[in-house]
Amino acid sequence: MSDQGEADTRARICHIEIDDSNLPPPTPEIEQERRVAVFDLLEDNSFALPAREGRPPPEGPFRLELAIRERRLVIEVADEGAEPVTAFHLSLGPFRQVVKDYYQICGSYFDAVKRLPPSQIETIDMARRGIHDEGARILIERLDGKAELDRDTARRLFTLICVLHFGG
Repeated sequence: MSDQGEADTRARICHIEIDDSNLPPPTPEIEQERRVAVFDLLEDNSFALPAREGRPPPEGPFRLELAIRERRLVIEVADEGAEPVTAFHLSLGPFRQVVKDYYQICGSYFDAVKRLPPSQIETIDMARRGIHDEGARILIERLDGKAELDRDTARRLFTLICVLHFGG
């Protein structure tokens, strides 16, 4: 395998943990969203840390823990052996409205699936994807210069942020 191929397999998340110990239990729908997001994230993601202060970039794969602590989103990053590498403490402010919008549209979507025709469900789902894309964009923007991730990885992490924000 080429060096580039090896680098690609290291620039990823190999484990994700969500510290929801201080949050109310999620609804069955939210728990399902969480399971799907974790599964999809671990199946296919791109996550790397840039070089800093003249040092080479930390090598992955990485273990991430997501939590809300002191009203901030905390993303702790460790190496594959669980040795801490870095942590990001992000204000929840930029996420609040998009998370609120996401939950409202998800509620509409879950209701629609039970009673509306496919064409109306599709319209709601398109709106849901648009809000989801906005959340991913905000996450990528907030992590600019701290972590490098692709859009799909950001979308899945945004879903997990929503799970945390639900109780936070």
